[in-house]
Amino acid sequence: MPKKWFIKTPNPHLQVRLSNVLNIHPIVSQLLINRSVETPEDAKRFLFSDFKDLHDPFLLKDMDRAVERIKQAKDKGEIVLIFGDYDVDGVTSSAILAKALKKLGIKVINHIPHRLTDGYGLNHEIAKEAKEKGVSLLISVDCGISAIEEAETLKAQGIDLIVVDHHEPLEGKVPDAVAVIDPKRKDCPYPFGGLAAVALAFKLAQALHGVQYTDDLDLVALGTIADVVPLYGENRIFVKSGLPAIEKTKNFGLQALIKGARIKKKLTPRHVGFILGPRINAMGRIDSAEKSLDLLLSDSLEEATKIAQVLEDHNRQRQKMQTEIIDSALKKVEQEINFKTDRVIVVGEQGWHRGVVGIVASRIMDTYYRPTIVLSIEDGVAVGSARSIEGFHFFDALSQCASLLENYGGHKYAAGLTVKEENISTLREKMNQIACETLCADDLIPSLSIDCEIPFSSVNMDLVNLVNKLEPYGEGNPEPIFCSRAVTVQSPPVVLARGTLKFWVTDGINVFSAVGFGMESYRSVVEKGKKIDIAYKISIDDWNKKPTVQLELKDIKEVL
Repeated sequence: MPKKWFIKTPNPHLQVRLSNVLNIHPIVSQLLINRSVETPEDAKRFLFSDFKDLHDPFLLKDMDRAVERIKQAKDKGEIVLIFGDYDVDGVTSSAILAKALKKLGIKVINHIPHRLTDGYGLNHEIAKEAKEKGVSLLISVDCGISAIEEAETLKAQGIDLIVVDHHEPLEGKVPDAVAVIDPKRKDCPYPFGGLAAVALAFKLAQALHGVQYTDDLDLVALGTIADVVPLYGENRIFVKSGLPAIEKTKNFGLQALIKGARIKKKLTPRHVGFILGPRINAMGRIDSAEKSLDLLLSDSLEEATKIAQVLEDHNRQRQKMQTEIIDSALKKVEQEINFKTDRVIVVGEQGWHRGVVGIVASRIMDTYYRPTIVLSIEDGVAVGSARSIEGFHFFDALSQCASLLENYGGHKYAAGLTVKEENISTLREKMNQIACETLCADDLIPSLSIDCEIPFSSVNMDLVNLVNKLEPYGEGNPEPIFCSRAVTVQSPPVVLARGTLKFWVTDGINVFSAVGFGMESYRSVVEKGKKIDIAYKISIDDWNKKPTVQLELKDIKEVL
């Protein structure tokens, strides 16, 4: 699909100022400006901030109340139940909190709901189960902010509740609990609202043990990257500190997971997001995530290795199932969706596994660049996931359809929902009505945000090394994209495995290899001798040779 290019407007005056004060390359200065880092102080914080620059955990509203109640549980010998979500953020949050509480001598029970039988978040049944086990304090992590009724059920059973969550409160309401730690509360004064639940769990551990507490930074980085929260502010600090901690981890579960995944290069957020994270997530998608938690809490490498193999097997099952459902869903989209009138794609089917509908929604959204809802239908009820594009706030849109839904929650770009089968067609109509009022035709053309237009003469190993000072990359701090105009295709294009396109390109003096993953469809555009405009990331090709600069293509436009 053709892309709109949006090249950031350069700011030469500010470039010079940052470059002079910080002694950095003007291109790096512009990259910082593009990420809203516009003062020398902010730039220093972005480039050089570390663990000591984290905010005081007690700035989070109710943190003092949570600490007081947990210390009371310690003094009275109470049993504490940690109730976590089934994704990577929830599992790592549960592990961190369990270890922090056990370190205080508190007896801890962990519980992670089953995606298929329990659904998302706190449920009423957990109150009875907790009561039977002698639990008097329940801490929910990565869920609970919308559990208004469930909190009342716990209270009726005499069980206190502490909520540690990072999702949006529904209609601004929070549960009746001893403490509700959520930086998205409107009355929370915390300076940074973008933390994942795993970071909040770590903040609670810090508040309990002291701010010098540095245990489990590897798990904090893992959960932060996997939950795709913006990698600036404190998240950037957690990932910068946590990636080296993962490489040197003493956690037997992570050691076994890394070995099983055969990761041997320097660890990057991409390894976490696309290799380690999916293996932990796989259990929660198609079975119980308890095994993933067992992995991270394992006391021996032998035990961890066995569990890691189970995760590996489940991940393969997940991949096979995912491929089959994606193929089925894409056919259904082609058959059912009228792209002239439908701005939101809503598809569902009996038998689609609930655990992978979010991945399927992402694939469809990427393919057609439209907000997408994918539903798994069973016994007259559909459970689904939604993924969105720039300009369409899915949580707000679902809020306008609340009367049609049994349940919903999420963010601007991702959400979950439950709807009766009989209401699906009405939901589709309503969502498309909202989209027609929100999105214009131009919004449905995918865009590519480009940091700088640069000549090939600027591209070299020095630039690669300078640009990499902005690492770690991720949501909110994307890997920089550059463009160069009217360069010439120097060699016939070659198609490699998985539709990868490779060729050489030159400006008449400088020559670089260019590789486009999955860009086989552009082959006719890059005939030898043609002039093209290219958008790309600069990377290093060191496969069996001395490292050289390589252009990782993001888009190609033919010069007419």
